[in-house]
Amino acid sequence: MGRQRADEMAYLVDDVPPWYLCLFLGFQHYLVMFGATFFNVIELVKALGVENDDNDTKNALIGAIFVAAGLATLLQTTIGCRLPIVQGGSFTFVASVKSLIALQIFNAAKDGKCGKVRNRTATEAVWLPRMREVQGAILVASLFQIFIGFTGIMGFMLRFIGPLAVSPTISLAGLALFDNAAVHASKQWWITLVTVVLIAAFSQYTKNINIPCFTFERGKGCKKIGFPLFRLFPVILAMSITWIICAILTATNVFPSDPDAWGYAAQTGLHIDLLEASPWFRFPYPGQFGMPTVSAAGVFGMLAAVIASMVESVGDYYACARISGARPPPIHAINRGIGIEGIGCILTGAFGSGSGTTSYSENIGAIGITKVASRRVIQYAAVIMILFGLCGKIGTVFVNIPEPITGGVFIVMFGMVTAVGISNLQFVNLNSTRNLFIIGFSFFFGLTLPKYMKETPGVISTGHNEVDKIFTVLLSTSMFVGGLSGFVLDNTIPGTDEERGLLSWRAELVRRKNEQGEYESVDTYDLPFVGKFLSRQSWSRYVPFLPSFSDDFCRISKKTKRKGKKKRHRKPHNESQEDIV
Repeated sequence: MGRQRADEMAYLVDDVPPWYLCLFLGFQHYLVMFGATFFNVIELVKALGVENDDNDTKNALIGAIFVAAGLATLLQTTIGCRLPIVQGGSFTFVASVKSLIALQIFNAAKDGKCGKVRNRTATEAVWLPRMREVQGAILVASLFQIFIGFTGIMGFMLRFIGPLAVSPTISLAGLALFDNAAVHASKQWWITLVTVVLIAAFSQYTKNINIPCFTFERGKGCKKIGFPLFRLFPVILAMSITWIICAILTATNVFPSDPDAWGYAAQTGLHIDLLEASPWFRFPYPGQFGMPTVSAAGVFGMLAAVIASMVESVGDYYACARISGARPPPIHAINRGIGIEGIGCILTGAFGSGSGTTSYSENIGAIGITKVASRRVIQYAAVIMILFGLCGKIGTVFVNIPEPITGGVFIVMFGMVTAVGISNLQFVNLNSTRNLFIIGFSFFFGLTLPKYMKETPGVISTGHNEVDKIFTVLLSTSMFVGGLSGFVLDNTIPGTDEERGLLSWRAELVRRKNEQGEYESVDTYDLPFVGKFLSRQSWSRYVPFLPSFSDDFCRISKKTKRKGKKKRHRKPHNESQEDIV
């Protein structure tokens, strides 16, 4: 109910496609996340003050962030929330990194030291100390995220969250990123529109057209089958065709040669020097830039990025589950997912990528376009990230994808995420003026306040620099502002549970029983290998990140509370919705 219908999906979360499909589908997810991750590195390079021709530094950062992102994705899909979610470098960390480095440059200027990197000798003296402090700040701030996740604090807050808070949080995750899509798309709108049209054509108009193929089975011989090429690979097909068009137009000098002219960014080969300078193999390792250093200002500044990243990820969990046809993530899965993301941030900090990791909304949008939600596909994508991060030549080939193509992909994917957020409103009564007020205010305020914060830097001045950074980053995050607005208004303005959509919403969270009265033997969010063992342990019901936790603490009937029974017990899941608390 209220989710993507199973018969509309090519593969559900727990399905395992053939290995060759997993390989190509995983590569498609790699292409979707590559643009955002690469431009994250470019922003970091600019903040560090490294000169544009320092390709060795860029290659080192690219290798580090892709290896760390691949490892974080494997952890998240295997023992984290176990949804098909890609982890990658987060733009929420960019603002904190820039603030920290700006403070370092300011202190260096007071001491009469150089603020810009001019050569390799200066790199050792200036760039590496900056990176070490960024690493230290990420490492320490990530401990807070691990604490919030594994202690169950995040899950406790979610007990008060309904669709009126979740909807603006998810939708604003897409809407707030329209600036990133617009920046890339505006470099050459015609190329962007070609990309968008091709993705729409393959994923919507021709999705039911199968390509004739032949397969051979022992004992049955050769037979003809239909392969859903357009349905499964709309992004790869669209990007490949548009990339070829850009290559032809570049070779025929259609695009201008002036870097400041409109359309120049649509050329292929603009980063060919980066490819040439990249080594065939590079092995990132923890501490490759030296021992991280820690400062209080850096940690508190990075803490704001960690909090904003957690809010974004919770919205992404709900969006991913909804678009994948899975039930909404239970409390234990969200707790575990946030904790694992903290571990992922520790990996990125240790490897020296200069950024933390978070869930990628664009890859969730790709699931909605391709109708492939298999967890195994994302795990293949994680392995591809690691391999391409280790093999520099291959990994940097995709750096030369023209920006307008990336902008077209972003427009489609972020639009899909926005629509998924809006679809959560089907649970609530949209004829209620109370609900309409909350929805309208949360969306509009979630866009207005962050825009004001970005246009008026320094407007928050409490007298404490670290506190200013935290509030500035949080109030500049649309997902936080919109989600918090919906949460506060929904829990303070009087309304019935049915009007607020809580009855239908909580019914979606319930884990079903079979005809024998036993819980489902396989559940999307159960831990692999040890799930059955843990469910038999009495102590596991008190651990907030284990599957048995939500079963015991989230389904307590009102009758039990009225009788004052101290012992908690499970009610059959065919009980009426009014009994679900």
